[in-house]
Amino acid sequence: MTNLNLADLTLDDIKNVVFDHNKLKVDSSIYDHVNTSFNFLQEFSKNKVIYGINTGFGPMAQYKIEESEQKQLQFNLIRSHASGMGQYLSAPYVKASMIARLNTLSLGYSGVHHSAIEVLVNLINNDITPLIFEHGGVGASGDLVQLAHLALVMIGEGEVEYKGKVQPTADVFKALNIKPMQIELREGLAVMNGTSVMTGIGIINSIYAKRAIEWSTTASIMICELVEAYDDYYSPQLNGSKKHKGQRQIAKVIKEHLDQSKYIRKREQQLYENEVVEEVIVNKVQEYYSIRCVPQISGAILEAIESCQNLLIDEVNSANDNPIVDVKSKNVYHGGNFHGDYVSFEMDKLKIALTKLSMLAERQLNFLMNPKLNGILPPFVNLGKLGYNFGMQGVQFTATSTTAENQMLSNPMYVHSIPNNNDNQDIVSMGANAALCTKKVVDNTFDVLVIEIITIVQALDQLNKIEGLSPLSKKTFNDIRNIIPTFSDDYPIYKDLNKVKQYMLDNSPVNV
Repeated sequence: MTNLNLADLTLDDIKNVVFDHNKLKVDSSIYDHVNTSFNFLQEFSKNKVIYGINTGFGPMAQYKIEESEQKQLQFNLIRSHASGMGQYLSAPYVKASMIARLNTLSLGYSGVHHSAIEVLVNLINNDITPLIFEHGGVGASGDLVQLAHLALVMIGEGEVEYKGKVQPTADVFKALNIKPMQIELREGLAVMNGTSVMTGIGIINSIYAKRAIEWSTTASIMICELVEAYDDYYSPQLNGSKKHKGQRQIAKVIKEHLDQSKYIRKREQQLYENEVVEEVIVNKVQEYYSIRCVPQISGAILEAIESCQNLLIDEVNSANDNPIVDVKSKNVYHGGNFHGDYVSFEMDKLKIALTKLSMLAERQLNFLMNPKLNGILPPFVNLGKLGYNFGMQGVQFTATSTTAENQMLSNPMYVHSIPNNNDNQDIVSMGANAALCTKKVVDNTFDVLVIEIITIVQALDQLNKIEGLSPLSKKTFNDIRNIIPTFSDDYPIYKDLNKVKQYMLDNSPVNV
C-alpha cells in the first residue's frame, strides 16, 4: 500500500504504484483538505465572476453563464474536448498521468468535489486504463484533449481498457460499483486544465531512460573486458580532475566492476614498467573514444536524466490548473499554471540525451562488427562460416536506421509553438508532443541497446571469455543466454530481439 503524501509524492511512490501495482491509499486528511477548498470556492464564487464556473472558456470567457447552466457547462466542456486521435496510451503512461492528476487535485488549490479524488483512486487501484489518445493537446491550457478523455471516464462515460479488453466505462463502473465524479462547480475544468498527461508520460520516459543508461554502462563494462582495456580510463584520479558529478559517478561504477574482472590490463605493467622497444606498438596505447570516453559522454546523459526526474516530481507536486483557489488568503487567482513549458523543455533535453546514448551504443556496436577496428573478432561477430553465414550483419542495419531516426526526432518540440484557440493561446508549450517524441526516442534507444548486448554476448562466446568476467558481466551474459542461446546458423531473430528487449525494460542490471 502506497500512501499519498500531500505535496510530497516521490518517484519511488509512482514506481511502486505503476510497476509494482501497489494500491494507493489517500489519507482522510486529504479529503478534509479538498472539502475545505470546495466549500470555500462554493461560497466565494457567489455574486462574483470566476473563470470556468460562471463564464465560458478560453476566448469565450466574456460570456456569462447562468447558474442553471453551470453544471451542464462542465459536461459540455468534457464531451466537446474528448476529441483525441491516433494511438491510445498504454497503461503505465496513463496510470502515471492519473497519479499526477490525483496529486495536484489533492493539494486543495482546485476547489473540486471530493468525488474527483475517489474516482481517480478507484481507477488506479483497479487497474482501469482510460483510453487517452496521443494526439490532441498543445500543452498550453494544459493537456486539454488528453485530460478530457480522462474526465470523460471520470463522469462514467467513454471507454476504458480493463482486464485486457476495451469496454464502455459505464459497464466497468457498474461491475465494480464505482460511482462517477459529481459535477458541482468546476470539476470538468479542474481535471482538464493541467499538465498531468505530459508529466505522466515524462515520468515513465525518465524511468526507462535511467534503465537505458544502466544497460549502456553495463555494455561498456563488458566491452572493456572483451578488448582487455586499460584500467586508467575510469580511474578516480583521471575523472576526479573534472568537477562533473555524472562523469565521476559513471567512472566509479565502471571501475568497481572492472576491478573484479581478470580481463583488464594495468597500464603501469604494460607500458610503464617494461621498456617498449618495438617501433609500432602492438597493444593500443588508447582505445577508441566510444570506449575510453564513456564517463564523459554518459556522465552528461546521467545528469540530464536526474535533472529531468527532479523537475517532473516538482511538477507532480504542483498546482497546475487555473484558476487557483487559495483558502489561506481567501481568494481565487487567475493565471497560467497549466502552461507546460517546464515539462516540454525538459522532454526535449531528455530526448537529446537519449539520442546521444543510442549513438554511443551504435558506435560501440560498429566497433564490434568491424574486425579492422577491434582486431579480435570475425566480421559481424559471425560464429558461423564466413561468407556463408551472416552473423549480426542484418541487425546492424536495424541499429543504424533506428539511431538515425533518433537523430531526427531529437530536434526540439519546445520551440514549435503554433497559436490557436482564436489566438487566445497565442504561445503554447507542445508539452504532450514533446513527451511523446521522447517516448519514441526512449523506445528506439532500447532497440539499439538490445542489438548491442546480444552482439557482446555473441562476442564473449566467440572469444571464450566468460570465466574471468566480473560478476556483473557474467550475470548479464547468463541472463541473456537464458533468453537467446549461442547461434551460428542464420535464423529470423526478430522474436528473440523483442524477448531480450522486454527483459531489459523490466530489469536494471546495475545502479548508476
